[in-house]
Amino acid sequence: MQEQHRSLLSHPDTTLLDAYSQTVVSVSQTVSQSVAQIRTMNARQKTTAKGMGSGFLISTDGYIVTNQHVVSQGTSWHVTLPDGRDFEAELSGQDPATDMAVLRIHSEGLHTLRFADSSALQVGQMAIAVGNPYGFQYSVTAGVVSALGRTLKSSTGRMIDDVIQTDAALNPGNSGGPLLNSSGAVIGVNTAVIRGAQGLCFAVSSNLASWVAGQLILHGRVRRGFLGLAGQQVTLHDRLRPFVQMETAVLVQQVDESGPAARGGLQQGDLILRYDERPVKGIEDLHRFLDESTIGKPGQLEIFRKGRILTLDVVPTEWHT
Repeated sequence: MQEQHRSLLSHPDTTLLDAYSQTVVSVSQTVSQSVAQIRTMNARQKTTAKGMGSGFLISTDGYIVTNQHVVSQGTSWHVTLPDGRDFEAELSGQDPATDMAVLRIHSEGLHTLRFADSSALQVGQMAIAVGNPYGFQYSVTAGVVSALGRTLKSSTGRMIDDVIQTDAALNPGNSGGPLLNSSGAVIGVNTAVIRGAQGLCFAVSSNLASWVAGQLILHGRVRRGFLGLAGQQVTLHDRLRPFVQMETAVLVQQVDESGPAARGGLQQGDLILRYDERPVKGIEDLHRFLDESTIGKPGQLEIFRKGRILTLDVVPTEWHT
């Protein structure tokens, strides 16, 4: 019996499990003071609105990233940190188009998380979700990044592009919490679970989340140009790369029939290569390029369609929620 026990301990799978467990434990300990519980209150209803969720600190001056649907129905917001401190928070801004919001608390001794570069993610790498499911404070689940480049419909009907799919379990209350890599850096903001499906959980990518959060902190809202399309980043075929001088581009999955892109001639299945001569390597590039300066200003989409490179003239309108 002792020999069997020693054999089990020396089995390579035991070592791997220990390394995996140690990584999850290490990340959990590293981020434990940065993940907050958020309670959204509505003074008119005198009840807790359906906005209990999670958030995480991104700056020592108290800015907290969360989901827009967590805070949207409230008139006041209360933040509880794992050390027991409780704060009334201010709403800095919200962006329904990406289901992102930023709150702010005022205190010293705050611990923050940093954003990783989500464009470097690979399917199969570790993903650790931290949040406050069902109102219980601080819960950790782990899994892998199961797919990249998904699209998810926001509350406004707009498609959130470049969403991360993970099998790290999420539950009500996890919304707004961080999805982390094995180094404890944020790769996404947990935002949705497909009810009835097994292992289908989603997070807004960290590159998009950090850009939106910056806009909300600076301006209180996100003004953006609107083309009326949904797409995802794809890797180009080896034979195509030298021709277009790019390794990745955006595959158009959906075109709003009444939007500027459709009026310019964009079609489902087109590959977007450049916008105003700037390479569009992923949907995040397009989000970044379509800032408020592009609203009403003629621009050009360079696309690849059926073996030809075409240039389409488009005039972005302002996105309205």
